[in-house]
Amino acid sequence: MPDAVKLGFVPFSIAVRGTLVAFCDDTLKFGPATRKALGAAANVVRRAAIANRFKGKLAATLDILAPDGVKADRLLIVGVGKASTLTEKDLLRLGGVAAGKVLAGGGAVTMFAELPAAAMTAAQASNVAAGVRLRAYKFDRYKTKKKDDDNGATRTDVSVAVGDVAAARKAFSPQSHIVDGVVLARELVNEPPNVLYPVEFARRATHLRKLGVNVEVLDVKAMTRLGMGALLGVGQGSTQPSRTVIMRWNGGKRGEQPVAFVGKGVCFDTGGISIKPAGGMEEMKGDMGGAACVVGLMHALAARKAKVNAIGAIGIVENMPDGNAQRPGDIVTSMSGQTIEIINTDAEGRLVLADVLWYVAQKFKPKFMVDLATLTGAIMVALGTEYAGMFSNNDQLAERLSAAGQATGERVWRMPLGPEYDKLIDSQSADMKNTGGRHGGSITAAQFLQRFVDNTPWAHLDVAGTAMGAPKTDINQSWGSGYGVRLLDRLVAEHYEARR
Repeated sequence: MPDAVKLGFVPFSIAVRGTLVAFCDDTLKFGPATRKALGAAANVVRRAAIANRFKGKLAATLDILAPDGVKADRLLIVGVGKASTLTEKDLLRLGGVAAGKVLAGGGAVTMFAELPAAAMTAAQASNVAAGVRLRAYKFDRYKTKKKDDDNGATRTDVSVAVGDVAAARKAFSPQSHIVDGVVLARELVNEPPNVLYPVEFARRATHLRKLGVNVEVLDVKAMTRLGMGALLGVGQGSTQPSRTVIMRWNGGKRGEQPVAFVGKGVCFDTGGISIKPAGGMEEMKGDMGGAACVVGLMHALAARKAKVNAIGAIGIVENMPDGNAQRPGDIVTSMSGQTIEIINTDAEGRLVLADVLWYVAQKFKPKFMVDLATLTGAIMVALGTEYAGMFSNNDQLAERLSAAGQATGERVWRMPLGPEYDKLIDSQSADMKNTGGRHGGSITAAQFLQRFVDNTPWAHLDVAGTAMGAPKTDINQSWGSGYGVRLLDRLVAEHYEARR
């Protein structure tokens, strides 16, 4: 849990301390326990609402200091809009909005998880609490000087008042583990590249062993024996040796086919010999956002004891331009035996994924594979930062991912695949080339990956616009978003996990 917040559940009868957070609908109505806690301050709220033109719309806030008629030092009213239409995404947002207002001050906060008609259900309260925790995360461990308003004064003690404490705690337990997975993914993306290089990334992945995950780390010698020439070619210009990490969580039936998740882990991407422009290159520390998601997801699945067999596989490299770096014009042989002509060394992520996808498909024969990669700038031209691009050879898997994205707010948009695009990566000198040119860049990248999935049901998520540097939201103020952990956990929970 982030140090910024300590969160727990308490009954409505608890004495209000510090800041009181209350939820109202678009008619300014409160639930019965909230009205009791407000007491005479209800009149203050009505007057302040009129003065501030506060109408209880979703995520709108009304902040009242030292309100008369209530023991709280501060009263924060958060609008829920029409309470009957609230979704999971809305509830997460409400928790995040409230957290954004109260966490900076530290101290004690009592949050009444109640809607006008009645107390929130355990699931609803759990989502609000998850929103608080997601918003609370920040990455500041390398700051030696704090601003006056960020002096670490202190941690905020948030008590979420509910109708049934035991039920709320039970509902929040798996949610909390999922949030931990998101936070882990954010941490990995935010780390500077001189700290999180391939060997260190692999070492951190081994921490999952504490949760019962089997973790195998393949070094350069092991990958050479396997014939992973595509992945190894990317890292050969770096003094930091490459790694592949295979994580296995066996929470399902013995012998049952696993589900598999594969992540691109380029810890820093200069572009290699096809070097990138200097402007903004520092952001290429986040070119391992796909791998970070896979590690965070495996943490979430193991911590909440998901009843599924799952494989997480990440290829971890650094793409540097020294005298040993691969060149445009080189031809490498992938683990699959297919040869690849290197046209642009900055189209490196697909080379990493090619060998890891093939390894997973051949060794584990999974029900499906989903890969995540900060793969192309082209996907940001197409979709901006609101959706990840999704490419798939399986309609059912694509539909399930789309539904999970709508439910969690980590949305995906299906993009086309087809033989016309596939022709663009044919090479005169090898089986294929690693880029198809400027037009349809995200599509030809996906076509390239499809050549290494061996008929396994597969989806590719291009998360270049969503895993790092995306606009801040009510539940994320971090540069690294942890995108994909909640999306894929939902996919597993709803469709591939044994029913309890």
